[in-house]
Amino acid sequence: MTEKIKILTLGDMPLSPSGVGTQSRYIFEALLKTGRYKISSFGGAIKHAEYKPIKTETYGDDWVIYPIDGFGNPELVRSIIRNERPDVLWFMTDPRFFGWLWAIEDEIRPLMPMVYYHVWDNYPYPKFNRPFYLSNDVVVTISKVTAEIVKNVTPEVEHHYLPHAVDGDIFKHYGDTKCDKMRKDNFKHWENDKFLFFWNNRNARRKMSGSLVWWFKEFLDKVGHNKACLLMHTEPKDPNGPNLEALIQELGLTNGEVMFSTNKLSPPDLAALYNMADCTINISDAEGFGLATLESLSCETPIITTMTGGLQEQVTDGKNWFGIGIEPASKAVIGSQEVPFIYEDRICKEDFLNAMTKMYEMHKKERRELGKKGRQHVMKNYNFKNFEKQWIELIDQIHEKYGSWDTRKHYVPWTFKEVA
Repeated sequence: MTEKIKILTLGDMPLSPSGVGTQSRYIFEALLKTGRYKISSFGGAIKHAEYKPIKTETYGDDWVIYPIDGFGNPELVRSIIRNERPDVLWFMTDPRFFGWLWAIEDEIRPLMPMVYYHVWDNYPYPKFNRPFYLSNDVVVTISKVTAEIVKNVTPEVEHHYLPHAVDGDIFKHYGDTKCDKMRKDNFKHWENDKFLFFWNNRNARRKMSGSLVWWFKEFLDKVGHNKACLLMHTEPKDPNGPNLEALIQELGLTNGEVMFSTNKLSPPDLAALYNMADCTINISDAEGFGLATLESLSCETPIITTMTGGLQEQVTDGKNWFGIGIEPASKAVIGSQEVPFIYEDRICKEDFLNAMTKMYEMHKKERRELGKKGRQHVMKNYNFKNFEKQWIELIDQIHEKYGSWDTRKHYVPWTFKEVA
């Protein structure tokens, strides 16, 4: 019997509903379904009730999840490598969280390839990331923006563009009759057929949740407070964002103009919300990909979104549009000690209000046509079947090309440099 290929993964808790967690789970399950892989996952980025290893009913010993704080540390990685001898190390999320991992690449890469699933939100080219990219055998990029960045910053590193995907069998259109019934059942207090805008994001600063609510009030002042509703699937008192409950009190939006969905939802229940909505909104000033808008398009619900990061490749294929894309009104250069510079894309209020008004006044038939084209775009470029197939093929190729432990290939632990 052939021994299974062992993968060590680092990133968000793969059973969590975050975008990183969801996509990680999709990748891991695709590999596990082949019967040729075993996976050990560090499940980070959330607070855990307990820290006992977790096994799923479906995969048993083939997938063990270790709840951790943060994303791990050198000692945890060394322990797993020593005890489990993985063949590939795969990790995903913002590079700011993995400096400690790249610092010990000289211990890891002689034994196995490092594969980084990477996203970067915006330009200018982050040349300060070059040492990080060089510390991997393979960089896989989530968006076309990230792909171009990696290609230009480190052309010598093997890189592949493999964007996020959604399960089109779950995120699909339910049909107009069923959608109308769901709206009537869930919004019985509505006296008319209100226009429903949907927002599904973490209530964090870059998501522009405060601006969204503030501007939505101005939109209602224009069209009438009983004509539209904003449903926000988020935590209104998230410490990383504004107190949205206090905001709607301040603005007098206390008659159901803004509603909150705070419970964790299963994918089918989330798909139902997209189906009930007339339009999904994302106006983040920085967004690597934006899974909610992709899910919305898969459900044939058009989107209003910022032309930034991965969002821009969702709303248009360069020829057709599947909603309304808003160009940034300003590109402020922001930064920190870890990220010296990056553009922050801000849209202006007038452009956003115009987009909302255009979507609101659009005939229902035209919106439906936008949604149908959006679904076709998702199924062509971000479909689940190809996503699984491409990840399986890529990991197979990486294991074959680079080997591990006694079969390790193509890793040279030194470089020649000319000294003046």
